[in-house]
Amino acid sequence: MDNVKLVSITQPVKITNEQILKDLNPEELVVYIARVSNPDNQANKETAPKLINYLINHKHWSPFEFIDMTVEIITRRSIAAQILRHKSFSFQEFSQRYSLASEIEMIEFRKQSLNNRQSSEEIINDEKLKNFIEQHFHNSKMIYDMLISNGISKETARDVLPLSTKTRMYMKGSVRSWIHYLELRCSPDTQKEHRIIANEIKSIFIDQFPNISEALGWQKINGEEENNQQEENKQQEEIQKEEFNSEDGEIQNENL
Repeated sequence: MDNVKLVSITQPVKITNEQILKDLNPEELVVYIARVSNPDNQANKETAPKLINYLINHKHWSPFEFIDMTVEIITRRSIAAQILRHKSFSFQEFSQRYSLASEIEMIEFRKQSLNNRQSSEEIINDEKLKNFIEQHFHNSKMIYDMLISNGISKETARDVLPLSTKTRMYMKGSVRSWIHYLELRCSPDTQKEHRIIANEIKSIFIDQFPNISEALGWQKINGEEENNQQEENKQQEEIQKEEFNSEDGEIQNENL
């Protein structure tokens, strides 16, 4: 859990004459807001899990838009670019115009997927390639440092750095936005490095919103389960390849 940590979450106001608001946790606040048309029952915590389940099953998403969660993410610039595409969130990212870049992450080499142009398969261990890239990263950082030391501005010197340069960012969104993001980015077709971050956020989400997570059928995924998921994805791709080759052969025979 080194890549992500919880920063903040919406809390009901504590300075109020309404005791119920003082006692609510963020998840219970969702239910409180959902019952806007039933004020006499807003203080009912006992049926809160049942109502949450009803809201999710019937896709009544608006009450989930009132609770926000902010996390800190440490990743590389290439993955940050993917994360920043989620427009329903607010972001604040480390500025390489203002501060100096300090670290470049090594790449995990993986084979290009044959069925998905933007995906990868099993890990490739090639020491020669690894040494070549490590030298490339070293040279990039050395050139960057040289430019800075010669008075070149940070905003222009940063362009020599690779996309593997480490960055730090804050990401804030409503519970509704987080549900959509996690359903999308925890899926097998998301890039591994991004999926690891999403699963870490998902673990935080499950801790903070256990009833919502249960209604969604979500469970935490650890490193071992992530590897098992990769193996299952690989096996599924092999099955799809065999089916594709089989269908292709049948088509060719029909054309003959």
